[in-house]
Amino acid sequence: MKEFSAIASALQVRVMTSNDVARWDEFVYACPAATFFHRAGWKEVIERAFGHHTYFLLAEENGTIQGILPLAEINSRLFGHSLSSLPFCVYGGVIANTESARKALDDEAQILATKLAVDFLEYRNIMPFHTDWPSKNLYVSFRKVIEPDVEANMLAIPRKQRAMVRKGIKNGLASEIDEGVERFFSVFADNVHRHGTPALPKRYFVLLKEIFGSDCEVLSVVKDGLILSSVLSFYFRDEVLPYYAGDTVEARDFAANDFKYWELMRRACERGIKIFDYGRSKRGTGPFDFKKNWGFEPQPLHYEYQLLRAKTVPDTNPLNPKYQLFIKMWQKLPLPVANWLGPHIVKNLG
Repeated sequence: MKEFSAIASALQVRVMTSNDVARWDEFVYACPAATFFHRAGWKEVIERAFGHHTYFLLAEENGTIQGILPLAEINSRLFGHSLSSLPFCVYGGVIANTESARKALDDEAQILATKLAVDFLEYRNIMPFHTDWPSKNLYVSFRKVIEPDVEANMLAIPRKQRAMVRKGIKNGLASEIDEGVERFFSVFADNVHRHGTPALPKRYFVLLKEIFGSDCEVLSVVKDGLILSSVLSFYFRDEVLPYYAGDTVEARDFAANDFKYWELMRRACERGIKIFDYGRSKRGTGPFDFKKNWGFEPQPLHYEYQLLRAKTVPDTNPLNPKYQLFIKMWQKLPLPVANWLGPHIVKNLG
């Protein structure tokens, strides 16, 4: 693309086109540092679900992709103007085969951020990259190897948490794979409303299923045909990533949440999946403790920010004291109103 400069005579940086999608994903699957959130499908998801501009950059040398950097721009009066890799995703940033490609993509992102006059450029890295930039020490991820034997995975769960899983089994719960997102969305939207945060729109989850196909799966937990809990997960190479989840109020009495994640792990084991990625959590929160109770150890994530117009690292999350009044007011909204209004807000949070 003419709007992006050539960094070196043989190495060109440009935006991905529809003709590049297959090659982009081939690179992602072959690159050890890649994650599910580097897949090309996120461009369509973010554009169609939220209407944000995306800039999926690739570095190409002699016709071969050497590196990629997916970026999306969010311009909000409430929450600021950002260029990020990648909103709505826990991981992102530059992945490359060579240092020259990595530098070229990073340089181009900084040029683009300046051109767009954003408040900040954000990389959601698993590993540190720009140690010279301000970073956020809030998020961690929880990843663990899935043993090849189902019972070995059960025994690897610490005793108290294992008792909760067995309680769910004794309660006669069952897990089912859903074709659509209806049951998942019903418990997800109700769950986030009770926590005082806006729900993502149902069309977003429909798009995830549509674009990622069998790599996006919904597992629901039922008791006598009534849904109690549900989780939407991503599959990438030999990993499973439970990403969005929700429970009914009654789920706690049946240990349905505990049973849900056990069933996901059990099914993943039987499929030959090797890594259970329990996802991102904020330090000092209930989900952080819950995952530790399963025997997972936190691994720091390295969210790095180049501050352009912004003076400080963004702090848009429910733990920020300035949002506490909003959370209390949101919990009092009728659920249909919250589900109608929520997508207009959450699309700008990323």
